[in-house]
Amino acid sequence: MSPGERGEDKAEHYVNPKGFDPKDVEILTREQERYYQAPQWKIIWWKFRKHKLAVLSAIILFFFYLCVPFAEIIAPYPVAKRNVDFLFAPPQAIHLFHEGKLVGPFVYGLNPSVDLENLKWVYETDTTKVQKIRFFCKGEPYKFWGLFPASFHVICPAKDGTLFIAGTDRLGRDQYSGLVYGARLSLTIGLVGVSISMVLGVLLGGLAGFFGGWIDSSIQRVIEIMRSLPELPLWMALSAALPITWSPVWIYFGLTVILGLLDWPGLARAVRSKLLSLREEEYAKAAALMGASPSRIIVKHLLPGFTSHLVASATLSVPAMILGETALSFLNLGLRRPAVSWGVLLNEAQNISVVTIYPWLMAPVIPIIIVVLAFNFMGDGLRDAADPYK
Repeated sequence: MSPGERGEDKAEHYVNPKGFDPKDVEILTREQERYYQAPQWKIIWWKFRKHKLAVLSAIILFFFYLCVPFAEIIAPYPVAKRNVDFLFAPPQAIHLFHEGKLVGPFVYGLNPSVDLENLKWVYETDTTKVQKIRFFCKGEPYKFWGLFPASFHVICPAKDGTLFIAGTDRLGRDQYSGLVYGARLSLTIGLVGVSISMVLGVLLGGLAGFFGGWIDSSIQRVIEIMRSLPELPLWMALSAALPITWSPVWIYFGLTVILGLLDWPGLARAVRSKLLSLREEEYAKAAALMGASPSRIIVKHLLPGFTSHLVASATLSVPAMILGETALSFLNLGLRRPAVSWGVLLNEAQNISVVTIYPWLMAPVIPIIIVVLAFNFMGDGLRDAADPYK
């Protein structure tokens, strides 16, 4: 019995009225070829830019890292400039309108006085002193990178005026300028420390994963011992061992070496696990049968297979380095004046009574939180983009 005789409905046959367009197939084929023939880094970039939060984090980090080479130009004051008439000055609010008229970006002047009853500085806003902010101007002289005399700034206070966007500290040093200069050390110490960690992690993890045997066992025992030690006390002990007679430059490099030496075990284990699986692949065995040396097999054949994962892991390790330097400098075991980092600036806020009276001394916490979150979000985006199964 046919379907019609049984009373069943017949499925309608749909025909596209537009007909077949060979150009659509050609475009689709070209896009597929473009994807499958693209190098690995380009595929990762296509995936990464779809991660909006990671892209936004990368843009934020880009602007933060502009402070590294151009700190002197961005900051309105030299980092050691003391405004002796404005100790513990509060942040000056930026205004656009004065008495209903558009004046442009400006701040009101401050009238300092001492509260002898509560033993603190008191500042009254003087609305009669309208101090227009200058842009792309000549201001306090400085030495660019410590080499070239210059006086050009992106932002400057008014003539005979002040511009304390984030207040001042106990010696009248501008906090905002300190934050800009502090980014130079706090942000680069993470990159240098991760570079040291990457070299050690890839080298030792590669040896353990490729050769196995007693080499693998020895390296794994060292990793287990290092990971069993409490991290912060170990940082403190090694930092305290640095000679106090060292210059800030040597202290900086000493801290980067310490942070890099203590961070490699996690990366080494990741490299080992990858190499254990990749060394059994046919292309790795073929290279060995053709007489390639172990170093060539690791560098030319195995490492490129998970370089993207190494980059993502390194990106996620930078925040730990920044927080490590901040903690050590806050405890006065890391960088010290005249070197300036976010941890050194936070050292001014160790006294809780001072913080309650002058809360703007906690301003370095804000860029630390923003940078750490941005690195974490960007690292998550890179890790997802580098995952071949996503």
